[in-house]
This record gives sequence, C-alpha cells and structure tokens, in this order.
Amino acid sequence: MVNIEYAQMLAQIKQGRPEFDVIDDSMADFVLFQQEGGTEALDYDRLKNFKKAGVAKNLVTSNAVGKNYWASVMAYRTDAFGGKKPSSWADFWDTKAFPGNRALQALDADLPELEFALLADGVPLDKLYPLDVDRAFKALGEIKSHVRKFWDTGALPGVLLGRKEVDASSVWHGRLDALIKGGAPLAYQWNGARRQSNGLGIPKGAANLDAAYRLIDFSLRPEVQAAYAEIYPMAPSVPAAYKKLKPATAANLGSSPEHLKSGFDLDVEWWIKNQDAVSKRWQEWTHA
Repeated sequence: MVNIEYAQMLAQIKQGRPEFDVIDDSMADFVLFQQEGGTEALDYDRLKNFKKAGVAKNLVTSNAVGKNYWASVMAYRTDAFGGKKPSSWADFWDTKAFPGNRALQALDADLPELEFALLADGVPLDKLYPLDVDRAFKALGEIKSHVRKFWDTGALPGVLLGRKEVDASSVWHGRLDALIKGGAPLAYQWNGARRQSNGLGIPKGAANLDAAYRLIDFSLRPEVQAAYAEIYPMAPSVPAAYKKLKPATAANLGSSPEHLKSGFDLDVEWWIKNQDAVSKRWQEWTHA
C-alpha cells in the first residue's frame, strides 16, 4: 500500500511507472484523473459483485466505482442550550434560540460549507445546486461574528467542543466517536449532512490489471463493506451491507436509509467548475 496524494499519483502515472494497481481516492479526484487521462476505463463486466451491488448511479463513473461515503455534519455540546437540541442548520445559525460560539470549516481543510449556509437560509435539500454563491455568503455574514474558529484540521472541532470554546461546530463525522464513547457530552446532528464519497479505480499502466479488478470486486461484497464499517464509520456504498451491520453501527453511518433522506451528496462537477472562484471569494470574506 502506497499512501500518496493525487499530484504524486498522477506524476507516477505520467512517468509510466505507477507503484500501485488500484487507486482509493475521492470521486472528485477521479474526475481530475479522467481529465488528465490518468486512469483506465473500468470494464464493469469484470466486476461480478457490482451487478447486484446497487451502488448509487452518481457513484458509478467511467473510471471509478464508489466504495464508501463520508459526511460533514453538525456536532454540539449536549449540556449547552438549556437542554434544547439543535435539529437543523437553521438552528445552528439561530444564535438567539441557541446562544454560544460556533466553529466552521476553513478552506485549508476542505471545500467551504456554502451548502450549510444555504440550508440555514431556507433552501431545500433538493434545490441546493447550482449553489447561489451570493446568497450563501450573505448568510455566512450573518453568523460570522459568532464563529470563534474556522477549523483547519479534522481533530480541531473535538478540541474546541471539549474545551467549551464553542457549543456547536461542523465536523467530519466519525471524528468525535472516541470522545462520545469516553463520556464527553457531545452529539451529532444529521439533518443537512453533506456527503462525499471515495471510489476505486485503476491507474493507466497498472502492472497487475487482473489483480486490480479482483480487489475492486472484493471490496463490493456486502460482508466486506460491513466489516469495514464496523471498524471505522465510513458508510457503505452497497446497501445490502446494512443487513450485516450491528444496529448501533448502522445508525451512525451516513448512508443509512434515514440519513440518505436527511442529507445530500456534494455535487462534484459543480465544485470542480467553481472551486477556484469560491476559494478566492472565501479568502477575501474571511479577511474582510
């Protein structure tokens, strides 16, 4: 296993000597790989388990198949807000009904959370894209004075919440699990969760093509997906995996039937097209 980033992988592929035969990466990076001609076109006829896997259509592309979901969600201190529980991003934005400091994700960590601002401002889940960037920044401006920190690492929301520096924060789901199991008064709020996905693909020039297909096919077995999810809360892309999961595990995953309805999939194509412009505006907004 080689743990390297997109740019390093692409460089190896272009040199014709990739050290790897399968790529496990975000579906967004697979769009970039395709644009650069860096991946093989998948022959889905060679993936026997795929035929009955039921992977969502937006996770089935010419060069990658979705392996799992992860999500950005709201987290809050259960001993804050006088016992009230925030149930939406509108509640997160409502600092009168839910007073206290907030934290949101910084650009250095991942894509700005414009979707949460739009949901807080009343945009329905199924009407988010294309994002109304002006409206999102207007909504962000309404909460900016209450944002104690724009966090830049996945561990920081847990630290801020644990120290009571903030009462609510966006967070990469799973990052608080150890704290919650240890008794920390923290909880996730799933409404409006932003899902992203990792997929599996094959680099151009892979030395062991047959083995690559066998590994991808193995990863799409329901029992394999379930075993992975029991170890770490990366949500299965294969729905049948839920029949093999402990109920407590299933309830804490972003692709559970309930959470699929209450959250949304990040629009990869929109973000790739607009990321540079949004990032520039984010930098200007945070320094204003």
